[in-house]
Amino acid sequence: MIEYALLFGLGFLTAAFLVFLISPAVHRRIVWYTENRLKATMPLSPQEVRAQKDMVRALYAAENARTTQDLLREREKSLSLQLRHDALAVDAGRLAADIGELQAQIGEMHVEAAEQRSHLRKDENYISQLKTNLHIAEQSAANKESELTAMRTRLSKLSEQTDGLRIDLAARETEAESLKFRANALRDERDTLRQDVTLLQKRAKDAEQKLTQQQHMVIRLEDKAARESASAAEKENLLARRQQEIAKLKEQLKAANAEIRRINRVLRDAGLTKMAADLPAELTAEDTAASMFDTAAVTAEMGEDVRKRSAALAERLQNAKAVAGRDGAIREEIASIAANMVALTALNEGPSSPIRTLLADAGTKTPNDRVSLADRAAAIIANPVH
Repeated sequence: MIEYALLFGLGFLTAAFLVFLISPAVHRRIVWYTENRLKATMPLSPQEVRAQKDMVRALYAAENARTTQDLLREREKSLSLQLRHDALAVDAGRLAADIGELQAQIGEMHVEAAEQRSHLRKDENYISQLKTNLHIAEQSAANKESELTAMRTRLSKLSEQTDGLRIDLAARETEAESLKFRANALRDERDTLRQDVTLLQKRAKDAEQKLTQQQHMVIRLEDKAARESASAAEKENLLARRQQEIAKLKEQLKAANAEIRRINRVLRDAGLTKMAADLPAELTAEDTAASMFDTAAVTAEMGEDVRKRSAALAERLQNAKAVAGRDGAIREEIASIAANMVALTALNEGPSSPIRTLLADAGTKTPNDRVSLADRAAAIIANPVH
């Protein structure tokens, strides 16, 4: 706060000092302007004073002359106004007389106007009656005109309707002729359709007969497939028994191999190597067992394949009613399944099966272009893995 007070005091003193320095110059300037003004306004010589007096006298004389002229003009105006007043008074008397006469005329004219008003009212009443009569006549004329226009429009509509009826009549006649031609054409079409229906009925009867034959064939094939599936089940049971026998043979073979190895050791220990060489080898027996095991596996796989194909054939025979033209494929499938069954039986019976000799004899006896069941079975027996 003290700093602010000191700064304020310092500023105030600085301003006062500046004012103290500038004030003499300002005072001298004011004095100089005042002296110049006084010198310019005050006369400085007697000639100027006399000149000013002469100028004032001249101004007074001019003003006095102007005033006298104005007074003369005002007197002339008042005189002319007096004369005009006298003339206006004479005119006013004359106008008053005229006004009296005019008022008398106005009274007479009022009377005449009243009479004219009465006549005018009568005329207006008559005119109003005429207007009402004219309005009634115009309304009747307008009604008649509207009736006339309505009659004209009705007449035009009737003429248009007659023209339309004539056109419709002509169109109906043409339609009748076209309908006659169409009826004749429809009769011809009916005759042709009857012929087509008779042909279709004949074809339907033939198709029904064929369908019944196909149904009987399907039933026979289903019975045959059922028998084949039953035989396949029996073959599967036989295959299971053979697999059990193979397992037993394997066990016996293992025991025999162990016995052979034991005998070989005993003979080698005894010094009888020649007798040990005459004994059957272990690997040959194992190969025989392996081949028997492979044959059993192949027969099992063939049995499963035959069963699946029999089931698929049964489904195809069920669907054969809806799908026609596939008899050749079905016959081929049945022949293939039968050949597989024959081959499966021959493989299960082994090399001593009489089916092999029968197949060989059938293959030599029936030379034919078509593949027989014996050829199919022989091919499957020769190559069971396919």
